[in-house]
Amino acid sequence: MSAYALLPSNASLPDSRPLQSAPCTDDVYARVLDAIVDQRLPPDSRLNEERLGREFGVSRLQIRHALSLLTYQHVITLQAKVGARIASPSDEQICQALHARRLTETALIPMACQRAQRPDIDHLHHLIERQRQAYADNQRGRAIRLAGAFHLHLGHMAGNAPLAHFLANLIPMTSLAIARRSDGPEAWQQQVAMANAVENKDEATALALLNHYLGELVPG
Repeated sequence: MSAYALLPSNASLPDSRPLQSAPCTDDVYARVLDAIVDQRLPPDSRLNEERLGREFGVSRLQIRHALSLLTYQHVITLQAKVGARIASPSDEQICQALHARRLTETALIPMACQRAQRPDIDHLHHLIERQRQAYADNQRGRAIRLAGAFHLHLGHMAGNAPLAHFLANLIPMTSLAIARRSDGPEAWQQQVAMANAVENKDEATALALLNHYLGELVPG
């Protein structure tokens, strides 16, 4: 399981990596989330386990596990007699999720600054580089997920498992907010500045960058 799998239910934003002959749950989850964020699976569309399994080349059980996790994270909704649908959160729901993220990450980032080690900083830059490459390859869904993985790794660095657990559930839903707006190179460039601030233990700059980033995602 990846370093981001902070929840018992595999709630993670794993790095994209070449798929092995038998994809693991993290791989399937990541690929489905990428398709949702990239709107290859459009908002409010119905999801069929068997059809998704064929499209992604995996078993129906693996799809079911991925959909269960995405339901837990409010990316997918389940309704009686309707089945699974991709969530289409209202502006108010997105604002609430972003507010919760702001409170959570404002608590986590100072701890991450104080606890940061060289391997942590190197991994942040690794995630940024993969995000930059995803944008270059026009893989926007993957890039948005990797942006979430960057923030989740900051949460992991803080050493507070309950807060990181909470953040892991907020990031996928707020990824839907990112998907609604135009973004591009400035997204990963802001993360370079944030990683540098964390490395320098500059809490004020890191928090200012976080607030600017989340503020740009607020609908309206």
